[in-house]
Amino acid sequence: MFDDDKNDPTKFRYNIKLTDKETKEVFYDKLTSIYLEMPKFNKAVEELEIRFDKWLYVIRNLNRLDKVPDKLQERVFEKLFEIAEIARFTPDQVRSYEDSLKYYRDLKNALNTAKEEGKIEVAAEILKENEPIEKIIRFTGLSREQIEKLKKTRGNHS
Repeated sequence: MFDDDKNDPTKFRYNIKLTDKETKEVFYDKLTSIYLEMPKFNKAVEELEIRFDKWLYVIRNLNRLDKVPDKLQERVFEKLFEIAEIARFTPDQVRSYEDSLKYYRDLKNALNTAKEEGKIEVAAEILKENEPIEKIIRFTGLSREQIEKLKKTRGNHS
């Protein structure tokens, strides 16, 4: 990338800040661009120690890896490999995957709705017993606003 460093294999990361050409002062200190000269990054998987090295390794080698190396057994990298796997799907596999996601989301939404309705029913029953709102919040996890609204809609003004 930069001629001065072309023979230095260890220099592959450049932190760049914009400067004023005349004064040579940094234009805006909070803005930094990072340039990576990826052909120079040649660490083997055994040499990876810090998270930054692991990311560079994955970026450089993702298309050649068929499974997550032991050194990268972290949730973020496992998720990345899942996404890469999906990116290689055929159109039919993509449709099938999207259908299964839709089914999962529909089912999850139905369960969440049922759970919320169940909480509201429990809160309504506790309201009938004239228990304090704080107790209903504690037992149901509903907000004060939800319980106040429930009191109004169920006609319980005690």
